[in-house]
Amino acid sequence: MRFTLRQLEVFVAVAKQESVSRAAESLALSQSAASTSLSELERQSDCQLFDRAGKRLSLNALGRQLLPQAVALLDQAREIERLLSGKTGYGLLELGATLTVGNYLATLLIGNFMQRHPECRLKLHVQNTANVVQQVAHYELDLGLIEGDCQHPDIEVQPWVEDELVVFCAPRHPLAERGSATLEELGREAWILREQGSGTRLTFDQAMRHHPAQLNIRLELEHTEAIKRAVESGLGIGCISRLALRDAFRRGSLVPVETPELDLTRQFYFIWHRQKYQTAAMREFLELCREMTAGIRRSDEIILPSIA
Repeated sequence: MRFTLRQLEVFVAVAKQESVSRAAESLALSQSAASTSLSELERQSDCQLFDRAGKRLSLNALGRQLLPQAVALLDQAREIERLLSGKTGYGLLELGATLTVGNYLATLLIGNFMQRHPECRLKLHVQNTANVVQQVAHYELDLGLIEGDCQHPDIEVQPWVEDELVVFCAPRHPLAERGSATLEELGREAWILREQGSGTRLTFDQAMRHHPAQLNIRLELEHTEAIKRAVESGLGIGCISRLALRDAFRRGSLVPVETPELDLTRQFYFIWHRQKYQTAAMREFLELCREMTAGIRRSDEIILPSIA
């Protein structure tokens, strides 16, 4: 063969970082060693893999074609290395989860997974849907658990479990006593909502698309807990997943407002790059997720430890 695994490792790191120096740092190599490795790969294969603009390198057409195959080969090589060293084949698993999944389900999933496979290292990155999709597309995450729409052509999307948003308010709010509201009444309220780019906001905006007037959005926040605190303080009403509100509803610190005119159902999804090699850890984690939600109709029916 004209290439080595180390050369492919440097190529992938440079493709992700778009910089030889940052790639070298991520691999604990000197910049000259990383640069030499990449140059040798291109020289031995008599090809160019990057377009160079100053110190910035961006993949050309051949480089983009090579990247998924190089990532898959390196993943398989790492599994072989672990097996040959007497390990089970479970190495590092990098997960991305959107806020509702990450804050209310992921820790339970990770805890169960680590009990089964204590030798596996696992990293969780909690971000909004747009960021998780982008990182999966760039091979920065092995697997994503998202609550929003994903139309990226390079990403495989599989449904997991249904979820539902719910409008909610503070106990002293006028809507609390009635427990329901019409579309017209909702249009007169001040809103505390998730930011643009989140799956929760996308579902809410789609549900409200027939509302004729512009909503009074008082605050846009990146965290569900911050939204809950703001609504508890009487700053407005909100709309997030029932899963995130289950304990607050039980305590009575927040009150659901049913909205028969709105369709606030959505789906949680698994996503991964279509051309990424599925490691044993990825396959096992997906199976664990499906086991946990087997027979579950909606996410807020999943049995979780109670929060006092």
